[in-house]
Amino acid sequence: MFSPSVQHALDLAGIFVFAISGALLAVRKNFDVFGMAVLAEVTALGGGLFRDLVIGAVPPAAFTDLGYFLMPLVATAIVFFLHPHVERIQTGVNVFDAAGLGLFCVTGTTKAYEYGLGLTSSAVLGLATAVGGGVLRDVLANEVPSLLRWDRDLYAVPAIVGAVIVVLCIRFDELNAFTSALAALTAFTLRLLAMRFHWRAPRAWNRRSATADDGQ
Repeated sequence: MFSPSVQHALDLAGIFVFAISGALLAVRKNFDVFGMAVLAEVTALGGGLFRDLVIGAVPPAAFTDLGYFLMPLVATAIVFFLHPHVERIQTGVNVFDAAGLGLFCVTGTTKAYEYGLGLTSSAVLGLATAVGGGVLRDVLANEVPSLLRWDRDLYAVPAIVGAVIVVLCIRFDELNAFTSALAALTAFTLRLLAMRFHWRAPRAWNRRSATADDGQ
C-alpha cells in the first residue's frame, strides 16, 4: 500500500501530534514533567499498541523502533518550554488531538488491511487506532473519555469517516498519498467543525429527563 518509509513517516507524524495533545492536557492538569511525559507516551502510542496486538504485529512497533518512544519525549520537551498561555491550552489540546485523529484513522486502517483484515474490520481498527490513545489519556487524567460523553462534540464520527474514505479508496484501487491526505484532512476538518459548531450525536429516543431518572 505504502512504502515502509512513508508508513513510518505517517506514524511518526501521528505520534507527535497526539503526544503534543497529551502533554498539553498534562499542563492543564498541573502535572509535573514526568506526568507530562507519561501522558504524552500513552496518548501517542496507546492506539497503535492496540492495533498491533490485534493484527499480530508483535512485538509492537512502539517497542522495536526507538523513534516511536523518543518522539513523545520530544513533544513533551517542546510543550514544557513553549506551551501556550493557560487560557489557550484547551484549544491547543483540541487542535492537536484532531490532527492525530485524522492521521491515525488513515494509518491504522491501512496497516490493518495490509495485515490481511477485510475492509470493514480494517476501518473498525482504524477507528480504534485513532481514538484509543485519547481514551487512555482522558482516563489517566481522571476525565470521562470524550468518546463516551454525550455533552462533548463529535469525536469518533470524524475518525469513522476518515477510515471509510480509506477503505473505499482501497476498494476502488485509488489509495495513494493524495487520497490518504484527503482522508486525514477530512477527519481533521470534521472534528474541528464539530468543535466549532458543537455537533453532537443524538441520545436515546424519547429519553426521560435527567431529573426524572435521578428520582427513580
